[in-house]
Amino acid sequence: MKSLGLIHPDEALLTGSGIVGDRRFWLLDENGRLYNAKRDGSLLRVRPEWDESARQLALTFPDGERVEGTVRLGQSVDAQMYDSPRISRAVVGPWQEALRSYTGKSLTLLWAECGAVDRALINGTISVISLASLERLREESGLEAPLDGRRFRMTFEIDGVKAHAEDEWIGKTVEIGEARVSFSGDIGRCVVTSRNPDTGDVDFPTLATLAGYRRSGYKEDLPCGIHGRVDTPGRVRVGDPASVVSEAAELELRRVSM
Repeated sequence: MKSLGLIHPDEALLTGSGIVGDRRFWLLDENGRLYNAKRDGSLLRVRPEWDESARQLALTFPDGERVEGTVRLGQSVDAQMYDSPRISRAVVGPWQEALRSYTGKSLTLLWAECGAVDRALINGTISVISLASLERLREESGLEAPLDGRRFRMTFEIDGVKAHAEDEWIGKTVEIGEARVSFSGDIGRCVVTSRNPDTGDVDFPTLATLAGYRRSGYKEDLPCGIHGRVDTPGRVRVGDPASVVSEAAELELRRVSM
């Protein structure tokens, strides 16, 4: 679910539209605007569980309350995300009221027919960041503790390359597990990356740190990580190798996020 706590499966099926079930749900406020963790960090403390095939959804709230059931779909909703239409339907069930009670906002829970991944409309259904990039960002900030990559909400984390080496994958095709992904652009960061992924509190100066050494010369402002599309569907597992097609370098996949 978009903007709620992340799920970390040991494996995932990549299709032409990305990971099956990724960002299947999203939220609108009373004005029909996207309601996300950029606006409300407390959303990150809600833990979703989703079974795409059985359509079983569960939300666990910080106080231990668990709301679960089978998702039924209601009427179509005229909704836009970042000024682009996103075909969606209202979700029938107890989750919307639970989220309204938790946030104190009049929210609408939607099912996104093609998922609610930010850059999906520009072939950005999959994203990658390297552990070395996270370490470089930590070093630039002066932070002593390791930087938790979950704050970037990327599909995959990879190991075995130098900092920001993933930038060199833009314009190339990469084998990740059984799948092939073509990368087309970098990912400019927003304020949500400054939030602690467990508490939702702002606790790291992500944007100021990126501005110190990655301000210009990129497709998007303050980039960290890249996005792309799935060319060849396939299953990807934690620990699978990743390699640029026609190049020998192999990298180790460290984490999958949904």
